[in-house]
Amino acid sequence: MTTFMPLREGFLGLDEQLAPPGAPVVRVIPFGLEATVSYGGGTHAGPAAMIAASHEIELFDEDLWREPVAEFRIETVTEPEIPAKIEDALDMLAALTAEALDDGAFPFVFGGEHSITPGAIRPFLDRFPDLVLLHFDAHADLRDGYDGARFSHAAAIRRCLDVPALATVSIGIRSISAEEIPFYEANRDRIHIHWAKDKADWRLDEIVAPLAGRPVYVTFDVDGFDASLMPATGTPEPGGLFWDDVMPILKHAAEVGTFVGADVNELAPIPGLHAADFVAAKLAYKIMSARLY
Repeated sequence: MTTFMPLREGFLGLDEQLAPPGAPVVRVIPFGLEATVSYGGGTHAGPAAMIAASHEIELFDEDLWREPVAEFRIETVTEPEIPAKIEDALDMLAALTAEALDDGAFPFVFGGEHSITPGAIRPFLDRFPDLVLLHFDAHADLRDGYDGARFSHAAAIRRCLDVPALATVSIGIRSISAEEIPFYEANRDRIHIHWAKDKADWRLDEIVAPLAGRPVYVTFDVDGFDASLMPATGTPEPGGLFWDDVMPILKHAAEVGTFVGADVNELAPIPGLHAADFVAAKLAYKIMSARLY
C-alpha cells in the first residue's frame, strides 16, 4: 500500500495545500535506484536531497508572475524499499506511476540513476500511444546494455525505444559511443538529437515541433547541465546546458505539447555542496509549473 510523507516533510515543505480541493495533483515519487552506476556513485541519495533542498525554494515564479503551487496540489510518496534486482525495481516503479495515473495525478519521479525511466514510463506507453519523450542529457543512452546490464543507466533511452511507436527529442547530447551510432542512424525518424555543440544555432520551434499536439514525458538527467553548474552527478560532462538554455525549451515544449509525467535523475549529492541539490529541486518545480503555460 502506498503511503505519503507529511506535507511539511514532502516536496516544497508546505504547511498547507495552497491549491483548493479538486485542483490537479502532482505526485512526487522518490525512487533512489542505484544499481548500474559506472563512474561516480551516490544517486540513491538524490531524491532525499532534492526534497530537503525544495524547502528553500521561493514559490513565486517571476515568469508566470504568480505562485504555481497555488494551482496544483503536492503529495510526496514515502520512498519504498527498492528491490536489489533491477527488473524487480522497475516493476515496482511502474506500479507506482500506474497507480498515480489511475488516481488522476501527474507522476513525477525523483531518481536515482537514469535506468529508472524505462520503468517509470511503462504505464504511459500503454495509455498514450502517441507519447513522445523529451530527453535532456549529456549522453545519448542508446546502448543496448552496458557492463552486462541490459537495463543499465547507459541504455535508458534505448530501453524506452524498445516500444516502436515511441519517439524522443534529445537535448544537450555531447557524448555518444560508436556502438550507438547504427541504432541512431536506423531510427532517425523517431530519434531527434540536438547536439550541445550546435547550441548557438538551435531554433526553439524546430526543437519542439515533434511534440506538437502530443502527450510528452519529460526525463531530465542532471548531467545534461554543464559540469560547472552540476558537478554532483556520476558522469559530469563539460560543454553542456545552462539554466537559461533549458527554461525556454521547457516553456515552449509545454505550450505545444501536454506534459503527462516526468522524472529528474542522476543527482549524486556532494556533502557541503547544497547548490547542486537546489538546482535539481528548482528544476523539478519548474517542470511542474511549465504545465501552466
